[in-house]
Amino acid sequence: MEPTELEAFAARLKAMREELLDQGPHRADPTRTDLNGRRDEDAEPLTEMLQSIASSRNRNLSKVLAAIDRSLARVDEDPDLVGLCLQCEEPIAPKRLALMPYAEYCVRCQAANEGPVKPTSRKHLTDFE
Repeated sequence: MEPTELEAFAARLKAMREELLDQGPHRADPTRTDLNGRRDEDAEPLTEMLQSIASSRNRNLSKVLAAIDRSLARVDEDPDLVGLCLQCEEPIAPKRLALMPYAEYCVRCQAANEGPVKPTSRKHLTDFE
């Protein structure tokens, strides 16, 4: 990358990082209580589901922030590697970098690292009968 491209790339990563940090962690409200101070047992499954979703979002946010930090470190430490796949050292597609400037692998290597897609157990919408 040219120095001006590298600066724009780093600025985009920093802006993305700040935006994610400004969002803060996702929170789920605790189970509500009625007027007598008792928990609403009917709302507990929903609360557990919302807590699970918030936890998943926070894990994903942490992963993206870590990838952004690694990319920013790469810009500072070894700018020649910016935009190259860490595994095969081929250029990462420009469209991929435009969407995910923190991408560390090309599509082929990312797919190989993630492994095969597991088939779902549901074959049809009516297989519950």
